[in-house]
Amino acid sequence: MRRLLVLFFVVLFVSVVHVQAQSKSDADLIKQAALDYIEGWYEGDAVRMERALHPDLAKRIVRVDQRGRYSLGQMSAMGLVQATREEGGKDIPKEKQQKDVTVLDIFGNAASAKIIASGWVDYLHLAKWRGRWVIVNVLWENKPAQQ
Repeated sequence: MRRLLVLFFVVLFVSVVHVQAQSKSDADLIKQAALDYIEGWYEGDAVRMERALHPDLAKRIVRVDQRGRYSLGQMSAMGLVQATREEGGKDIPKEKQQKDVTVLDIFGNAASAKIIASGWVDYLHLAKWRGRWVIVNVLWENKPAQQ
């Protein structure tokens, strides 16, 4: 009986170690959240977009008008999900859907990443929220118009 109990615990321990070894790293999970965000946009997939975002997300861009006046354009998580639902970036041809993701830094439950997309660049702040990596802030900038 004792051997059986020892064998059971050895098998249990090996199983746990094996599962942990197979689990994705934080960097992989952060990249997946970033891909859910950008691919969700390109595909018009609001469910995928919403999965990537913290409900209190703030997406911002610095704008300068022709007179040189600055303003901050803002979008909430709800606004971004709704815009995605209303077709998102489906008008961008697949062959032009750039989605280069770089995880820049991870420290504890905080991370930053960069997405180079078709016509813009997104800088993401992510948080490990309730065991999942989600996007909390996005600061973005349009790429210069190509001549």
